[in-house]
Amino acid sequence: MSATPASCYDRYPFLQRLGIERENLGVYNGTWFASGAFSDSVNPTTGEVIARVKMGTKQDYEACLAAMDAAKAAWAAMGAPKRGDIVRQLGEAIRPLAKDLGALVSLEMGKISKEGVGEIQEVIDVCDYATGLSRAIAGQVLPSERPGHVILETWNPLGHLGLITAFNFPAAVWSWNAAINLICGNCQIWKGASTTQLVTIAMTKVVAKVLQDNGLPGAICSMINAPGRVLGDSILEDPRIRLVSFTGSTSIGIHVSEVVHRRFGRTILELGGNNAVIAAPSANLELLLPAVVFGAVGTCGQRCTSTRRVIIHDSIFDTVVGKMVNAYKNIIANRIGDPLDPNTLVGPLHTQAAVREYEEGIAEILKQGGKILVGGHALRSKPGNFVEPTIVEINHDAAIVKTELFVPIVYVIKYHTFEDAVAYNNEVPQGLSSSLFSQDAGEVFSWTGPLGSDCGLVNVNTGTSGAEIGGAFGGEKETGGGRESGSDSWKQYMKRGTCTINYSKQLPLAQGLSFS
Repeated sequence: MSATPASCYDRYPFLQRLGIERENLGVYNGTWFASGAFSDSVNPTTGEVIARVKMGTKQDYEACLAAMDAAKAAWAAMGAPKRGDIVRQLGEAIRPLAKDLGALVSLEMGKISKEGVGEIQEVIDVCDYATGLSRAIAGQVLPSERPGHVILETWNPLGHLGLITAFNFPAAVWSWNAAINLICGNCQIWKGASTTQLVTIAMTKVVAKVLQDNGLPGAICSMINAPGRVLGDSILEDPRIRLVSFTGSTSIGIHVSEVVHRRFGRTILELGGNNAVIAAPSANLELLLPAVVFGAVGTCGQRCTSTRRVIIHDSIFDTVVGKMVNAYKNIIANRIGDPLDPNTLVGPLHTQAAVREYEEGIAEILKQGGKILVGGHALRSKPGNFVEPTIVEINHDAAIVKTELFVPIVYVIKYHTFEDAVAYNNEVPQGLSSSLFSQDAGEVFSWTGPLGSDCGLVNVNTGTSGAEIGGAFGGEKETGGGRESGSDSWKQYMKRGTCTINYSKQLPLAQGLSFS
């Protein structure tokens, strides 16, 4: 096997500081190993190889699960606050590496450096949150109808977590699940996206050291880099994996759900989004414009929460669209480039397949009567996977509008009545994020009420992107229904027991039954 070209690897000294080598082992269960073929990690900005990873196999997966089984009982028996302290240490270990880890996210995924570092800050924040939560997991004490009885709720570890994450947030989505899962007392195996495998390895190296320093089995946080065609449905079909958390496309999510629920396992599904902003006549445009532009253009349109549709009242349509077009023109002319350059606002799409999706999407939009107001071109003269952020005027009911294109294309759509706007928001099959910009209290409370947005994230006067960790993250309909990170999402990683205790000398039956 030929080594990675030094000219690429050596340009990024943070790789060595993070323990990334030119060739890396891609499986961890307390020991680093791998027995599969090599895979290249490619820089989406230049198309160059960054480094190589030796991938895992089904046999390597079985070795991970065997080690997890061996570590399971001791980890589950440890007190939750003690487990929380391990997660605290993990956050502290990541904190001084935030700049380097963020740069790696930018290099391998393609998001700009501010977003890359911000993603790692989110990991740290989730660790802080989980640490506190480890002392606050509580069950209820419920009254019994029978004298001398009390009913308690108990929460205990569920069992192994299988964690399958996507390329667009290669560290943050791992932390939403891993930090909460760890304080709940479960082991886990992480399969990160094959195109962001260096981030997966770098994060796992930090975790491995924390576990080692505390004398704990590394298998608690196992990891495998393996292509789907090799690993197959191993995680999905494995009865030892009690919960599968999957982030990805709706089409694959349907398969995940079918396979896991066939064996009565649990799932957390975070799938497609087709997120809309409604701009009401009373909208504060000073808030609206930056929210829409960041939501649509940030991460080159590759967030699950990216703004795909802007539904604008006809009285302010021309004004809002004019401001959006001017902002886009400036970005296209001056702010597209290397995500590690601090001047850049828009980096590349992640893969060449995404560029094809963009070009095919533009062609289909034109067939369906869409009008391109700005953008619309792949930047084929540049190396890498660059495209122009694009604004399209189109009818709300065009078929393409109901399909999520995971690229920086946003539709601008007119509405006349508030009821129409809400209907347009809800008429797509996805239901992740939504936002209303309005100063009208009646509209605000209608929007958040039973006849308002049908999404999991229902925002007011803030954009569709940038969810905070303290709230439960997830959506409805084809978004999958799962919830991650905050609120009571922890319950998904635990099993609830209802415990009736009789402390009397009698044995009364419920409902006043007599059996004698």
